[in-house]
Amino acid sequence: MYIKDRGLYIAHCEKGDVSIIGKMANRHGLIAGATGTGKTVTLQVLAETFCQAGVPCFMADMKGDLSGICQPGKMSGFIEKRLEQFQIENPEFQSCPVRFFDVFGEQGHPMRCTISQMGPDMLARLLELNETQTGILHIVFRIADDNELLLLDMKDLRSMLDFVAKNASSFTTQYGNITPQSIGAIQRSLLALENQGGEKFFGEPAFDIQDLLSTEGGKGVMNVLAADKLMLQPKLYSTFMLWLMSELYATLPEVGDMDLPKLVFFFDEAHMLFDGTSKAMVDKIEQVIRLIRSKGVGIYFISQSPSDIPDAILGQLGNRVQHALRAYTPKDKKAVKAAAESFRPNPAFSTEEAIQSLETGEALVSFLDEKGAPSVVERCKILFPLSQIGAVTDSQRANIIKKSRIYGKYDKAVDRESAFEVLLAHAEQQKAEEEKAKQEAEKAKEKAKEDKAKKTSSTKQSTTGKIIGNVANTVARTATREITKSIFGSSSKKSSKKSSSGGILGGFVRSILGNLLK
Repeated sequence: MYIKDRGLYIAHCEKGDVSIIGKMANRHGLIAGATGTGKTVTLQVLAETFCQAGVPCFMADMKGDLSGICQPGKMSGFIEKRLEQFQIENPEFQSCPVRFFDVFGEQGHPMRCTISQMGPDMLARLLELNETQTGILHIVFRIADDNELLLLDMKDLRSMLDFVAKNASSFTTQYGNITPQSIGAIQRSLLALENQGGEKFFGEPAFDIQDLLSTEGGKGVMNVLAADKLMLQPKLYSTFMLWLMSELYATLPEVGDMDLPKLVFFFDEAHMLFDGTSKAMVDKIEQVIRLIRSKGVGIYFISQSPSDIPDAILGQLGNRVQHALRAYTPKDKKAVKAAAESFRPNPAFSTEEAIQSLETGEALVSFLDEKGAPSVVERCKILFPLSQIGAVTDSQRANIIKKSRIYGKYDKAVDRESAFEVLLAHAEQQKAEEEKAKQEAEKAKEKAKEDKAKKTSSTKQSTTGKIIGNVANTVARTATREITKSIFGSSSKKSSKKSSSGGILGGFVRSILGNLLK
């Protein structure tokens, strides 16, 4: 029903059917309009169209409404009013093959990437680092590469930052100045991200981009990312989507112009990608969008106003669907005028006035023609979806997840040896070596103490021996002298008198005491 005259049937106007030409679908597009004007239904119709043409899609489901694409639709008052307008008698309600994903692993298959895959630039954006801190992060990544340390999850990066901080002096000469203040700021930002659940996004098994390019039964698989929780962390959401686009660009081969895209990527709440983004990062995004179409990928931004998109990127969005905009303030009026001027005018009506008077489900539509030029803008009614409008139940979602061909591939995290384990083992080994060195030093100290004690004891023994020897000599000499005197007598009168000290024995004692006191 959606494939007509080589085009992908999207809407109807007074002149007839309005379709996207298949080979122009990878020239990117924009769906804009105020809240409640029908952007989500338009996205669903567009995705269904690509699905039936065999083109897989990736889309972020901000409120859960897009999950209904996995179930057949049913008749409603809204659809009954459209049947006559689209000249459809019996719509064939049908579902699309769907795979549910969730960064947090709660409402779908987990989608992870490694720290290394994200790289320092996108990680710095996610952590909101300044220029100096971003430079330090580049150094940390370089040191990890040079030392063959894998950065897979957040604990790897924390360990690497700690390792670099402790050894900063040894890295400064080769890599540049590393300040503890910058390392501390990065660590704090990591902690904040972890508190928001961001650690579940980093790790293995890392998501394989090829799993977005599947078909089932000739239909393109709709890859639906549960983003109701993710959008509460705008930086994480936009950085994740940017990473996906970058991975697609880096991974897919050049295919040139194709009759149909290989993949269509819908980026809802697109303004989040550009809020607070540096000019260098915007330039990178612009480059990816410009070149990725040669990889067969079409990117469609969904936002409230075209003014949310930088001009350099807006100029590359050839296929446009503009829902109603309201002009309550001078800023709103300026946005309406800018949106109107971005279309090729239709002499039948005022584009600026039409934008403000569109009803829900109506839109101004301009798609690229066969030559790649924008067609004249038409006021159209968007086709109704054939799948269910609105969210599915938890049990329906769980059933789809379990029946998925990739069920079990990403659902369980894997924690292999990486920087954290290597640095932890290195730290434990270093600690053991330091403990061993400390014990050896204690042993050496004890041995030195024992040797000193032995040397002191030996010295004392030597001294005592000398004293005893001197005493013995003295005793012998004195004894000999006294005995000689006793036998032969003395010529001195004093010698004939008895010694007041007690004779020979007294002399011995005095001599011994004298030597001991020396």
